[in-house]
Amino acid sequence: MPSDADALPVPGAPVTPCGGRPTRRRFILIGLVFLHTLNTYIDRVCISVAAGDIKRDLAISDQMMGHVFGVFAIGYALLQIPAGWMADRYGPRHVLAWVVGLWSVFTALTGLAFNAVSLLVIRFLFGVGEAGAFPGATRALYAWLPARERGIAQGIFHSGARAGAALSLLLLPWLVVLIGWRWMFIVAGATGLVWAAAWYLWFRDDPAQHRGVNAAELALIRADQPPAPSASRPAAPLWGILASTNLLLAMFQYIASNVTFFISFTWLLPYLQTRWGSGAAALAPVPLVAGALAQWFSGWLVTTLHRRGATIGSRRGPAIAGFVLSAVGLVLCAMVSPDSALAFVLCFSVAVFGVEMTISPSWAFCMDIGGAHSGAVSGAMNMIGNLGSAASAMLFPWFVANVTLPVVATEPGTANAFFVFAAGLNLLAATAWLGMNPRRTSGAGSPGPTRLRVAILIGLIVLVVVLVVGPKVF
Repeated sequence: MPSDADALPVPGAPVTPCGGRPTRRRFILIGLVFLHTLNTYIDRVCISVAAGDIKRDLAISDQMMGHVFGVFAIGYALLQIPAGWMADRYGPRHVLAWVVGLWSVFTALTGLAFNAVSLLVIRFLFGVGEAGAFPGATRALYAWLPARERGIAQGIFHSGARAGAALSLLLLPWLVVLIGWRWMFIVAGATGLVWAAAWYLWFRDDPAQHRGVNAAELALIRADQPPAPSASRPAAPLWGILASTNLLLAMFQYIASNVTFFISFTWLLPYLQTRWGSGAAALAPVPLVAGALAQWFSGWLVTTLHRRGATIGSRRGPAIAGFVLSAVGLVLCAMVSPDSALAFVLCFSVAVFGVEMTISPSWAFCMDIGGAHSGAVSGAMNMIGNLGSAASAMLFPWFVANVTLPVVATEPGTANAFFVFAAGLNLLAATAWLGMNPRRTSGAGSPGPTRLRVAILIGLIVLVVVLVVGPKVF
């Protein structure tokens, strides 16, 4: 790790204007983080592709497989803030190279699992390794991009996740047949090590230190970043931001989005196969393609609105529209004819398209309020959201096996009750965005309100953990 003397880029540092056309090295960065998240989700989703073979070879149940899916999200969630803090302090160049290398090793080790316990331990540690993936990349984007380009950059960045998941569902079943599920994980792990090496060799924490970035591009990058902290204008304290109303609401709405789209990466494929037969598995990538398209569309929309001066509306508008659309799609999933896998997948694709519209504004919002703390702030939001992912993975089979509702789920065996539950969360999340303001920054604040907000934050974490472990205990 570099020492404190190895300075990270300072927002708002003066840059001497220069003539000439700006270089476009920041777009190479966007391409690199797209490949990064593509690899991230290939490594995540391959467990879903191999679920049937793993259950057979290791003799584990559907419920235990749900815990395997969920334990990754717990490990991933718990290390979000520390990983984001490390990216803020030591720089995303070193931190991302280390964490990608670490989780790639545990991806490969998944192929060596010999029973349920070993699989749980490996996937938990895999989640711990992946914790730095998104906060680290977000910190890199903050340092290299002007505010007006953050929306489309986040859209492209996160679309790699959906493209990676779709590619996994299309290509990895063939790879499992060809070399077996154990070797599939080893190949996936090796791919991540290649990316980590390329990242370390090309990227620099400060774009001014990259020999391919000219002064004109550097001036463009720093033109609309906030002034550097000073004695007269100190930086907002990290814990003040973490306990702010803005971030508490951002955390809650991210729980809702994770509850919906995490199903695409875990239970959608097995659910299609169980309910409509193996032929329905070919439809599993469709919602993920819809999600990737939504990321690009939402990123474009966020950027366009911001360039037109709608600083608040560029974040709030796409997010609220997305959550409402997702709720409509989920309700349609619960009402669609049980005889048609295609109709179900199309409705679920509408839900995924809607919820994926919220991702770009959510992460751009964290960059807006986090500033130099963008890694830790985005990590905090992602931490709570991925506890929602863990709850989603574990609650889904429980809802299918146990929960009924009038009209839409009169007997167990379908996920209709879960879809209604997720739709309700999405509507609450849309309401939460009405209270989120990217222009509202957090100062030191008085100790009393800060302690209260920290208590609320801890309460949210406890609530989500109860949702995760409750079905198992009771």
